[in-house]
Amino acid sequence: MSRQTGACFRKEILAYLRSRSFLAIACVIIGLSILSPVLIAALSSLMSVMGDLYTQVDSDIPDMSSITEYSSTGVASSISDITSAGLIVILILLNKAAGGEQKKRAVIIPRSAGLQNFSYLFPKYIIYPLSALFLTIISIIISWITSGLIFNTDDLVFSNVLVSGVLVGTALMFYVCLHLTIGTATGQAGMSAVVCILLSLILPLVFAAVDMGYMFNPFALELIATTVLHSHPIPATQLLDIFISVAFALGIMVTSFFIALFAQNARRIDNTGDEIVL
Repeated sequence: MSRQTGACFRKEILAYLRSRSFLAIACVIIGLSILSPVLIAALSSLMSVMGDLYTQVDSDIPDMSSITEYSSTGVASSISDITSAGLIVILILLNKAAGGEQKKRAVIIPRSAGLQNFSYLFPKYIIYPLSALFLTIISIIISWITSGLIFNTDDLVFSNVLVSGVLVGTALMFYVCLHLTIGTATGQAGMSAVVCILLSLILPLVFAAVDMGYMFNPFALELIATTVLHSHPIPATQLLDIFISVAFALGIMVTSFFIALFAQNARRIDNTGDEIVL
């Protein structure tokens, strides 16, 4: 690793920590992993109380006590919340790294001093995706522990929870890399975040509608992660599907880095204007 790339790693890590983006993302992801099963348990308790009240007036209310029977329900809810609300928060908080600094022309002077595009981009594709992966794995494990404490039956094993966490983390890594590619290539971080959010909301539904929900694509990772929770031991055929899906997602991530590198080499940052950026 060159000294310039090492310095860029240090710059990205310090920017990530000092801007408190990492802390905010960690709080949101881990908070969702705890809040999701707690809300399910609270909803079940509320419906139970309401059921007693409705019984006194000879009225029926659906019995929701069964939703707190197994801990897998809480973990599955956490997976859904992390890949929806959690992903939106991650993409928005990473706007500065995904091209936002180019919009403020904060890289003009470093490039004039010899900053190479590879050194500028490579740390981003290591630090931000891997942080999303590790935080997701930790959050899924925390969700399992929380669900085991508040639900009646712990029907999960650690190996399945770990595999589910890796799958969900890989899905978030994929969207982060996509965000970095679109944002750094265009210099429009906000637009990039909107595109990635729309893709995360629409494409999984499209694949599911055409019976391609379990096909080898990054948009199926959330669905596979939820399925893995209930598979013990994991069948060999499913392990093959998991391996291919993860490998395919990683291949797209690597390709997205080279696309971003090519775009940076091909484009020029607009430095017109008379405002001073400090």
